[in-house]
Amino acid sequence: MPTVDDILEHIGEFNLFQKQIFFALSLFSAAFTPIYVGIVFLGFIPDHRCLNPGVSELSKRCGWSLEEELNYTVPGLGIPGDTFISQCWRYDVDWNQSTLSCTDPLANFSSNRSHIPLTTCRDGWVYDTQGSSIVTEFNLVCDNSWKLDLFQSVVNVGFFFGSMGIGYIADRFGRKLSLLATIFINAVAGVLMALSPSYTWLLIFRLIQGLVSKAGWLISYILITEFVGLRYRRTVGICYQMCFTIGLLVLAGVAYALPSWRWLQLAVSLPYFGFLLYYWCLPESPRWLISQNENEKAMEIIKHIARKNQKSLPTFLQNLKPDEEDNEKMKPSFIDLVRTPQIRKHTLILTYNWFTGSVLYQGLIMHMGLVGGNIYLDFFYSALVEFPAAFIIILTIDRIGRRYPWAASNLVAGAACLISAFIPNDLMWLKVAVACLGRMGITMAYEMVCLVNTELYPTFIRNLSVMVCSSMCDIGGMVTPFLVYRLTEIWHELPLVVFAVVGLIAGVLVLMLPETKGKALPETIEEVENMKSKRKTKEKIIYLQVQKPEVTHT
Repeated sequence: MPTVDDILEHIGEFNLFQKQIFFALSLFSAAFTPIYVGIVFLGFIPDHRCLNPGVSELSKRCGWSLEEELNYTVPGLGIPGDTFISQCWRYDVDWNQSTLSCTDPLANFSSNRSHIPLTTCRDGWVYDTQGSSIVTEFNLVCDNSWKLDLFQSVVNVGFFFGSMGIGYIADRFGRKLSLLATIFINAVAGVLMALSPSYTWLLIFRLIQGLVSKAGWLISYILITEFVGLRYRRTVGICYQMCFTIGLLVLAGVAYALPSWRWLQLAVSLPYFGFLLYYWCLPESPRWLISQNENEKAMEIIKHIARKNQKSLPTFLQNLKPDEEDNEKMKPSFIDLVRTPQIRKHTLILTYNWFTGSVLYQGLIMHMGLVGGNIYLDFFYSALVEFPAAFIIILTIDRIGRRYPWAASNLVAGAACLISAFIPNDLMWLKVAVACLGRMGITMAYEMVCLVNTELYPTFIRNLSVMVCSSMCDIGGMVTPFLVYRLTEIWHELPLVVFAVVGLIAGVLVLMLPETKGKALPETIEEVENMKSKRKTKEKIIYLQVQKPEVTHT
């Protein structure tokens, strides 16, 4: 039976049809960015202090400048190590008293300010920002600061369960239906987030977004790689992920233009309603249809692709028949991911590499402390380093292969973390340069694992495998804050040492995987099990079977 890759060689591997599909789905990839990293702007924490009733009136009466007002009324201001006190405590003083002096309003209470009793910010906070975030609106600071962590953890919990659940649905009921369902739910949940009347409702809609958003992004990735031919599959996969990076740059601009979190959330959610147009312009994956023995529907789509690409489909490629041993539909199962030796090895190594990518990618950003200064420019510049990583992959992946560049990127990231940990702070330029090298390395590894994951599993469990393996990056997203913020209390560079060990192990494990350069996507479990030794023989057998009808007729 001819494979889809055989057919695409005749009707176009990346012609007009595939280019239109890629353009449409690349917009979807960029739109996922605000959900994954939008917390940077949605949860922005500005400088803040307790709201003191009466201080504003006293300041006007005395003609204080803002600096004088803060100096007189905020405890612990400017003292190293007392940031928490100045932001979360206030003097237990009635500022409405008319007897308060303008030169030293606290003199009547004590000659030493440290003896004046303090109280919590029971009347709220004052935030030094012209915009708004969920932090400023719901007061997620001081004793409530854990609620901001929960806001980000909830979306990662949604990523984790949604990836596995919807991954199964996509392999069981089709790519297109699952993608459209995630788009609609994501759009509605995003708009409702912008209208949330309370923190509780905000958390609920955030969880719903997590359940469907990452799963939808991965389904879209699977879909585009199944539409293109062998020669273009890796480039399309990398470019699809580069669109996520473009989304980072666009998000910085949109967030700058819309400093109010509700308007920002609404602006990044409304485009999802436009993606519902995929119903009319996006067909089902013919590879998935063949795996479900829906060969007639698959051939209709293949003929549509041929017409769109202005190519003719040879007669001997128009008879798709299931293999004799596959009389029933191949139904995906979680057990299939660990049942056979090679697939089990793939699953274990890939899950660890997904975990590694998440921990190092997010951890390096947190540890570099991309805070202060201009948050929009910092976010923009940090995204630019991801473009060289993508170009390096494109330049090397077909010349060298997948395995060695992927292993090298993990090893470089791990080595960079280890070296950076022991560079003294007076060589900050070198420390930053090495950290950027590590960021570039782990970005390459992150993009590679998504590409190779699709190439190491048969069609009927391909979507499920990506969803399950990538769920480990959500676990990584949950533990990374603990690794960074808790280990730095022991030694500031200890997280980098941990990152180095994790990255170096990932690089070694990658070398145990088979090389997928120049190989067609596997269709059955048997093809995966024989990838190292018999894959080329299988391709030759397919070619002879395709040519056999012509010999018979002569």
